[in-house]
Amino acid sequence: MVETKTDIPLESARLIGDWLDNLWAERGIGEHTQAAYQRDLEAFARWLRAPLEGVGQEQVQRYLGEKTRNHSARSTARALAALRSFYRYLLRLRIVHEDPLARIDNPRLPKALPKSLSERDVESLLAAPDCETAIGLRDRTMLELLYACGLRVTELVELQVGQVNLRQGVLRIFGKGRKERLVPVGSVAQTWLERYLRQVRPDYLNGQVADWCFPGRGGNAMTRQTFWHRIKHWATVAGIDKPLSPHTLRHAFATHLLNHGADLRSVQLLLGHSDLSTTQIYTHVAKVRLQALHAEHHPRG
Repeated sequence: MVETKTDIPLESARLIGDWLDNLWAERGIGEHTQAAYQRDLEAFARWLRAPLEGVGQEQVQRYLGEKTRNHSARSTARALAALRSFYRYLLRLRIVHEDPLARIDNPRLPKALPKSLSERDVESLLAAPDCETAIGLRDRTMLELLYACGLRVTELVELQVGQVNLRQGVLRIFGKGRKERLVPVGSVAQTWLERYLRQVRPDYLNGQVADWCFPGRGGNAMTRQTFWHRIKHWATVAGIDKPLSPHTLRHAFATHLLNHGADLRSVQLLLGHSDLSTTQIYTHVAKVRLQALHAEHHPRG
């Protein structure tokens, strides 16, 4: 059972833990999503100061109204999704007899364009690490893989050696919900990966045994936060002053593929999106490219 905080009623903590265990068993949600949902439910329980199973629609609306004033639309939408799933679970178990969120609509979120980098910026970032040092060579390899494969940061730091097939030039990636996909590495990234595995990784392990492709201290997997600090460091070295996020190179991967002629369906498969609608945020990129092609090649362009 998932551990919950003790500053909420014990029965509420038990219900939240049971629900999270059920989500993991039924939907295979990742640990980061699970942790976010847990924080959302525990925050609601603290605000409520009453048993979770006695909630009505008016209380939920008041809570969401307060959250909307103090948090982003996406944060509120995630909290609403967690509450909706939680109370449907309680309804299914007949712990509650009415869903307090049945008449509450989901908020409309703006389709924000993901932050990306130009191809020149990416080249500058990839060239920033000093590959004469072990850390520099490791970081260069990780950046190359992140960009060449469109990986999530979590997928990169949790990559295991057994998921790497250098002979075929592919990675076997387990994405959200442990969904598996094969991602081509590309010749440049593969060259860096082979060099790293041969020259650097054995020294990092220092005789220890570990499955992680990029082990941190003590042979454990590197944390997302550690690698994110490394990206920001090399961005500073490269003179890139644009805002970055953990997904920046993933977005650059998708954008640059589309700019060079890839179709949305192929990009969807490479990114590991279960639904094409998630990938369609990049539709504007394909549209701009088609307009440029039309203007350049059509006699009436």
